[in-house]
Amino acid sequence: MPGRGSVSVKRPRQPAPAPAPAARRPAPAPRYTRTHEPPRPNVPRPRVPAVSPGGPETLVAAASRSTVDGVFRCTARTWPGRVAVEEGERALTYRDLDRLAGRVAGWLTAHGIGRGDRVAILSENSASYVAVMLACARVGCILACQNWRLTARELRHCISLVEPKMMLVSDRFATLLDEVDGRGNGGGAHATRHRLDAALAARWAEAEPLAPPAAEAAGGLDPEAILFILYTSGTTGLPKGAAISHRAELIRNLAWHLSFGIRPGDTMVVWMPLYHMGGADQVLGALLGGGKVIVMEGFDAPRIARIAAREPLGWLITMPGTTDRMISAIRNEPSPPVGVRAVGVMPDLVPRAEIAELTALVDAPYPNTFGSTETGSPPCSGSCLPPGVVPERLSKQLSPFCELRLVDADGNDVPDGTPGEAAVRGPTLFSGYWRADETNARDFRGGWFHMGDLLVRHEDGTFDFVDRAKYMIKSGGENVYPAEIEQVLLADPRVAEAAVVRRADPRWGEVPVAFVARRDGVLLEDADLYRRCRADLAGYKQPKGIRFIGFEDFPRSASGKVQRHELESRLAKEEAEEKEESGPCP
Repeated sequence: MPGRGSVSVKRPRQPAPAPAPAARRPAPAPRYTRTHEPPRPNVPRPRVPAVSPGGPETLVAAASRSTVDGVFRCTARTWPGRVAVEEGERALTYRDLDRLAGRVAGWLTAHGIGRGDRVAILSENSASYVAVMLACARVGCILACQNWRLTARELRHCISLVEPKMMLVSDRFATLLDEVDGRGNGGGAHATRHRLDAALAARWAEAEPLAPPAAEAAGGLDPEAILFILYTSGTTGLPKGAAISHRAELIRNLAWHLSFGIRPGDTMVVWMPLYHMGGADQVLGALLGGGKVIVMEGFDAPRIARIAAREPLGWLITMPGTTDRMISAIRNEPSPPVGVRAVGVMPDLVPRAEIAELTALVDAPYPNTFGSTETGSPPCSGSCLPPGVVPERLSKQLSPFCELRLVDADGNDVPDGTPGEAAVRGPTLFSGYWRADETNARDFRGGWFHMGDLLVRHEDGTFDFVDRAKYMIKSGGENVYPAEIEQVLLADPRVAEAAVVRRADPRWGEVPVAFVARRDGVLLEDADLYRRCRADLAGYKQPKGIRFIGFEDFPRSASGKVQRHELESRLAKEEAEEKEESGPCP
């Protein structure tokens, strides 16, 4: 009787070989090689699982399953004495940070936190925040990073969305969290709440550290496991939670290091909030490569200038709206920067004269970026703008480690020169929006992530950002993209900021109107800008109104992007008031 799992086959009688033709010599017997096998009968073969539990296939697969925690621990063993995190006068070496992360991880597990559980955090940047990030990576739980700039209503939505098992809050934002939920549980009905204060730090110091998995090959954390939930800016509605995996974080950092010339061991000044992609990615990018993270609670241009004057930096991020302050601070600092590899981000939203001035001051290129929370620096951040030059074009190059298509509304590829929605595929992608099946089905249709951004590809293979697909001005049947008008306005060195919105028009349906901020101490009239627009834009694209406002009056999202819908509401309100003041026509 055949044993379990075997296959019994009655072999058919083999027919006698046919005689060779008399006119031909018989073929020589094949030489023996290791790959030569005698012919086999055409019979069913036993089914063997692709990966047998505990077998060599499992071990081979496990060898490629790196996680953020695994890479960080290896880095800490390699450079234990290097400074990993600096916060004011406090400095933690890699040995210190690894031990702290292990104790925080042990404390989390002692409080019932396990793989896949959500821990929500509401805090300013700090070394403790960084330790929590690494501890969650070690436990395998998910850190939901809350945006403290949101209102109580928005925060309630963000926290409730992820149903955290634990809520961590700093002293600074404890009152805000109380406003989120009168019961003080921060919107999570079953979440335990803990203050990020000195008392908690003392409990961490006494906690039993969580040892790394002893048999990672057999049961290690899947790199597809979610590490962070970062929230989109919510410019048109309530924020969505973007789930970022260990795999995505590892490859994202490879991508921007390669694109911007950043090297392992470089120092990063992390002032961007850690709830933002720019902050979280910079922290891990430095710590996974043996660099130093200088933690700051927010943008402080004079302090950054002092830091840059004393030690070399990797990627110095300046967001739109901060570039002019960074320029002033560097000019006022007695000592120049000692070395910066790259400076800036999102050049489409920065006046081009400021790009040239800032890059000349630090003698570093400006990353010509186009990415998102969902994709990382890809898909179009593959090049930098040279220092000291006012760029004539801001055309992008494809980033490494990604695929990009430009498609129409039906998912068909568009030809060069025609705007199409960016559809991306690659290992830097996020793992979908948390608890948003309908949105994921729509945005990942066809197996590609559809960004909602319109790009145009040129014959030389470069790309230009056109606009958001959902914000378009339909004027007389023509599509008008605000970003195209804004780039013309921002090309004037006297313009500090510009944003274009739509206004209803009885004749054309909609027309563009521009909000503009002048740079300090310059003379700039609307006639100057109308003249520039007439020279560079088709008639239907030219703004039908220009309104000057202060730079600080531009409403912005957490990432520094101007919120058009708020300016559109302001325009409607101002025009209604002006109409009321003018009274009825005689």
